[in-house]
Amino acid sequence: AQPAGQRQRGQTASGEQPRSERSGRDARAERNRDRQPDNRDRQTDNRDRQPDSRAASADGERPGQSSGQSQSGQGQSGRQNDRQGERPGQDGQRQDNQRQDNRSGQNDNRQNDNRQNDNRQGGGGDRDDEFDGGRRRRGRYRDRNRRGGREGVANERFSNDPDPTIADDDVLIPVAGILDILDNYGFIRTSGYLTGPNDVYVSLSQVRRYALRRGDALTGAVRQPREGEKKDKYNALVRLDTVNGMDPERARQRPDFMKLTPLYPQDRLRLETESHILTTRVIDLVMPIGKGQRALIVSPPKAGKTMVLQAIANAITTNNPECHLMVVLVDERPEEVTDMQRAVKGEVIASTFDRPPTDHTTIAELSIERAKRLVELGHDVVVLLDNITRLGRAYNLAAPASGRILSGGVDSTALYPPKRFLGAARNIEHGGSLTILATALVETGSTMDTVIFEEFKGTGNAELKLDRKLADKRVFPAIDIPASGTRKEEILLPPDELAVIIKLRRVLHALDSQQALELLLNKVRETRNNVEFLMQIQKTTVGPGD
Repeated sequence: AQPAGQRQRGQTASGEQPRSERSGRDARAERNRDRQPDNRDRQTDNRDRQPDSRAASADGERPGQSSGQSQSGQGQSGRQNDRQGERPGQDGQRQDNQRQDNRSGQNDNRQNDNRQNDNRQGGGGDRDDEFDGGRRRRGRYRDRNRRGGREGVANERFSNDPDPTIADDDVLIPVAGILDILDNYGFIRTSGYLTGPNDVYVSLSQVRRYALRRGDALTGAVRQPREGEKKDKYNALVRLDTVNGMDPERARQRPDFMKLTPLYPQDRLRLETESHILTTRVIDLVMPIGKGQRALIVSPPKAGKTMVLQAIANAITTNNPECHLMVVLVDERPEEVTDMQRAVKGEVIASTFDRPPTDHTTIAELSIERAKRLVELGHDVVVLLDNITRLGRAYNLAAPASGRILSGGVDSTALYPPKRFLGAARNIEHGGSLTILATALVETGSTMDTVIFEEFKGTGNAELKLDRKLADKRVFPAIDIPASGTRKEEILLPPDELAVIIKLRRVLHALDSQQALELLLNKVRETRNNVEFLMQIQKTTVGPGD
């Protein structure tokens, strides 16, 4: 058979029309027919090279060897094309274009071979490769996730926050405050429980390293900015000295509050102080409380609940100085905050009604977390909250809408945080207790307040109810005796005292609320203390005509 190049030259030399006189359409058609065999040759070469590259990688050869073989093979096909490209004019240009196409095809095939070899050797790691001007280069982080998996990603996220370094010439300023942990960082509140301009930034890596918890009392140091150095909005903590007064390593061994065993109150908190203070004496008789009590003081407006809270707070600081007292005032009047700060010898945490609802929720959450941290250390903490109804209103305004609205416009998710606050009260089995006495508003004419109170009605284990009618008649303390009481009071009271209290209650229940309170107040005024009063009750039966 005659070679293809000779047949083409023979046809050209025959008596047909010269190529220069052909139309452009015939020339393009002939060029397309000439390219089709070459394209088929390139596809065949590509299929031949793929087994060669796999064999080369299996023998431990470099991918460049198989690429070199493919280059030599395609070089032979290129030389054949050169032998065919002896035609002058447009034939020469067509052959040059074909050689360029061959070279570009070779480059593409070599890149395909390299990618196939990398996929077999690296297990699909080319996803982390980067493109740079048509070239591929390895990403510097492509192998990081292989070693650690999800843990590696988490470590990488926390390692992005570098540890602060202290130079020899740095000036350190001591700081102290309560730790407030947010989503991805924390702050030491140095000016109380709300955000302040002198708060100290705590990185999340430091929180994880020292096992810090929200509400911890921290002491440490920050670096003073140098002259000419740009001052950050918040200084960063560079050194941690103590956690709740302990060494940071020792603080890691403390128990978790939620894992402690709760019990009924067993140790009684006596509120009686002086003979002329009748409020605490009546509360001791009507609603005895103990360490770990969860009590509700149900009060209408203007019934004297603030006076009752102040009397209870002063009695606790006097009779039980070992207890840490915290008075939390939410959405209160500023003058009442000042009065409480001056009248109570304890920690007063307040947010007045002119502040946004987020401030009310912040101080409530941070104060109860602070109380939990103290209980974990074995301390006895007493929290007086005024009041839980306004706290529920604040959560109803600050919480995102869930779409489930109860009667009165209360969102269904807004009542869980106040319930969690009240539910933290408990007596711990092996030491420590958290006592919460919270006031709740009723008879305000608001359906929302009624819904909030009904939600907390059965959560407490003690209840003290104030009567507005008695307060209007200026009978203080305006306590509704039949409606007040303590669950499991037999655990708190001795058997002989419990028998006398039951005898007294039977007599008082036979009267209406005003007569019962006036009778009790008159008999209490005649005695110096409650022990003397109970001894008189034991000897004789008190009646309405006595």
